Amino acid sequence: MRATLRWAQADFRAHRGEALFVVLASAGVIASLLLAGALFSYAANPWQRVFNQSQGAHIWLHTRGGADMDALSGVDGVAALSGPYRTAATTVESRGTRVGVTLRAAEAAPPETGRPLVTAGGWLARPDDGDRDGSVVLEDSVARALWAEPGDTVRVTGPDGAPHVLRVGGIAEVAEPRYQPGGGPGIGWVLPGTLDEIAREDTGRSVGLRLEDPGDTDFIVQRAVTVLGADRVAQVTKWQQARAEAGGDDRLLGKMFAVFGLGALLAAALAASGAIGARVRGQLRDIAVLKAIGFTPGQVTRGFLVQHLAFALLGVALGTAAIALMGARIPGRIGEAAAVWQDLPGHTALMIGIPCGAVLLIAAATGLSAWRAGRVPPVPVARAALPSAAPMTALGRRALGMRVPPALVLGWRAAFARGGRTLVPVARLALPLLLITVALVAWSTLDQFRSRPAQVGRPAALTVRADQPAGPSDSELEKTLATVPDIAAVHPGAEMAALVPGQTGTITLRGLGTARHPYPSTVVEGRAVGGPDEAVAGQGLLDLLGVRVGDWVRMTVGGRPQILHLVGRTIEPESGGRVITTTLDALREREPQLRPAFHALVLHEGADPRAVSGTLALAAGGTLEIRETPNPADRLEPARGVIAALIAVLALIGLTELLTQISTGVRDRGRDLLALKAIGLTPRQIGAMIVTAAGLTALVSAVVGTAVGALAGSWLVDTQGASSGIGAGIARLPSLPVLVMVVVGAVLGAVAAAALPATRAARRRLADSLSETL
Repeated sequence: MRATLRWAQADFRAHRGEALFVVLASAGVIASLLLAGALFSYAANPWQRVFNQSQGAHIWLHTRGGADMDALSGVDGVAALSGPYRTAATTVESRGTRVGVTLRAAEAAPPETGRPLVTAGGWLARPDDGDRDGSVVLEDSVARALWAEPGDTVRVTGPDGAPHVLRVGGIAEVAEPRYQPGGGPGIGWVLPGTLDEIAREDTGRSVGLRLEDPGDTDFIVQRAVTVLGADRVAQVTKWQQARAEAGGDDRLLGKMFAVFGLGALLAAALAASGAIGARVRGQLRDIAVLKAIGFTPGQVTRGFLVQHLAFALLGVALGTAAIALMGARIPGRIGEAAAVWQDLPGHTALMIGIPCGAVLLIAAATGLSAWRAGRVPPVPVARAALPSAAPMTALGRRALGMRVPPALVLGWRAAFARGGRTLVPVARLALPLLLITVALVAWSTLDQFRSRPAQVGRPAALTVRADQPAGPSDSELEKTLATVPDIAAVHPGAEMAALVPGQTGTITLRGLGTARHPYPSTVVEGRAVGGPDEAVAGQGLLDLLGVRVGDWVRMTVGGRPQILHLVGRTIEPESGGRVITTTLDALREREPQLRPAFHALVLHEGADPRAVSGTLALAAGGTLEIRETPNPADRLEPARGVIAALIAVLALIGLTELLTQISTGVRDRGRDLLALKAIGLTPRQIGAMIVTAAGLTALVSAVVGTAVGALAGSWLVDTQGASSGIGAGIARLPSLPVLVMVVVGAVLGAVAAAALPATRAARRRLADSLSETL
């Protein structure tokens, strides 16, 4: 054992540069993977991120006037209070859209507990600071529903019906249930003086309770209600409810990022093990000498295993410590994600699991390389007898005879020398490029949701509802809609809840469009509705009922049966895909007096929904409720930053693998370079040959990686879409120029990485290369 350790120490001193590369490669890969894990948690768990950053309250109590809120501070288990805030139920209107909002009277300084996180604009400003009209800060989902931005003015109607004009001072996120059309009211914050002008009576109070133990939520709710009096408490909101509403997004993003993370970990482990294996192959002469002086195969194996495991552990420890200590200081979103990650669920598991997983994979690869080192024959001259490259083929000789540049011919021969062994470096370098292409497929799919909503089940950009009973009649509404030039089509519709067979679940039955003018649903399987009693459905409904396109479905609506024939499957982002859509005429066969509950508006290409909404609001005189059709891309927007960071991580892993292959190739072809110099090749030609070999290897790897990645990415995105209920058929491949850029970038990176090793190899003298024969 002492001899093994002494040899390992001497080997480290003799090859410090190689050892340093292995340590830094392991540290860089682990640091990149940990940053990717931080970004994954940051994006895939938005509610928890907001809750931790805002010191959110676990319980929100909404009470009627007169409740003694101060008594809650004495309840055991309550760590801090947010508020209490005086509240008023109002209606906020902007651009023809009206939203129910509960305004809270807050101070000019944001609270410490339950603090709204301002994402745009600023917090509340006092009138003496230049805010003459009064300002309001809107919760993010309310601002999106109103299409409101900082600086806009909104109309607020208080409990007495009097209108007030407020300026939107900011937009904020909170860890409370988000506003949804048809659900509970949204949240807004104003100064106490502003709320006094809007609602002069004591309308209610809201208070948030941050608990010492979140598991005591139900018990603390009972105690709080007892302290305040059950007749004083109007509503209770618990943190589990808010987290559950955001849970669908978390699961979808979490699955996608888990696949990316496992792939990146595998690519990183292969890159690190490749660097270790290359270092072992570079010391075959030393190993032969060791065996010649009496080292056993077991001693050689243990020596390499201990030595390289120590390098891997050191690199992993350095990378982990760097992220733990310095990650939060990185500028931009990466640093913010690293800072928040420490308080997110799964932080400890990832901080331990990623390094341990990488060490285990590296240990397995190191053990294999060390075992091969133990089998090296103790006769160093035998290496010189082995051919280091394939013999020149007839095609190569013919190319040289046709005056093809020798660097190109010899570079091709060096890159693809031995058929079976050539596949290994190509496959190793193709893996990170494959994952980069998969990430680009996910990015293109998100772009499709944003730029081409009609192709992902959102052809209608606006939904219009008339005020009842004061609103216009159906004929008057259609005339008003016809006066707006940017509206391409108007489709009347109605939605209702329906019970599935056996009455064990509820689905959404939607009548949209008429038999003469059907709604342009995005049908990806089967066909569109074209006759009576025909319908199309989302993937979630097909999975729920266990039916396929072509089957008949029976459901119960208002106690009466409704039987429809499924003729197609559509992309359906709403309600987990548990939606069945037919024409309004089909619903009127069961209920002849059915009136449209809303009208879906399809706009001309290039029309701005906000401008159309404003024009329509003016034309209707404020009698319409106009809403923008929700876009699933809004929920997945945080994934963009994560995908970009993932591409950077994979590029670093690919660069590590590329550097390993280049250094290995230069060392393994030492005798070839000696022979080429002897027959008269110039240093420039030798350098060009090495660069060409690296570029050709990268070219083949990039072509294979992008081709397989495009297929795998489409399958992965469609599989995720099907599992979430949206349905397969949403994947979109990146454009051809983007894929070409990936290939070109890989080749240029290989050429740039090979430039320095090629220059050093070309400048070596003949005497310096004689050792390569041993």
